[in-house]
Amino acid sequence: MGLFDFLKSDKKKEHEAAEKAKREMERQGPKTGSDMGSKYADSYADAASATKAAAERMAAAAPPKAAAPPVAKPMAPASPSPTSAAHKAVPVSPKQAPKPAPAAKRTYTVKPGDSLSAIARRELGNEARWRELYAMNRGVVGSNPDLIRPGMVLTLPN
Repeated sequence: MGLFDFLKSDKKKEHEAAEKAKREMERQGPKTGSDMGSKYADSYADAASATKAAAERMAAAAPPKAAAPPVAKPMAPASPSPTSAAHKAVPVSPKQAPKPAPAAKRTYTVKPGDSLSAIARRELGNEARWRELYAMNRGVVGSNPDLIRPGMVLTLPN
């Protein structure tokens, strides 16, 4: 049996079922409109009841819902002793934290003939970082990164 032979067999079964239904309809003869309406209503009621029964079976087979997990009481934070190792894991309060010295911002003054990619290559070591350079200096450069003028002072990323 090939990989897709099962699809062929399913199509064949569907075709045979359709043929059988067609022969059954021909055997029963023509129906009036009222007969067909009642047949539709019967099949609809059967489908609705089957769906309801299936839902009830699924609800009965489902595991019972678990009770809500107990809520843990909040505990007061433990203060580590100087001899324990836990004092190393306690974050330093903002008052005690040393403030880093502000990093000196590097700047570059644009010269005639410069472009952002040339500045990035020369000052940052990678021409592809021109986008980063532009993002930092969008207020100075403006909306067009190709238009930089001599004398503009650009801030260089670290």
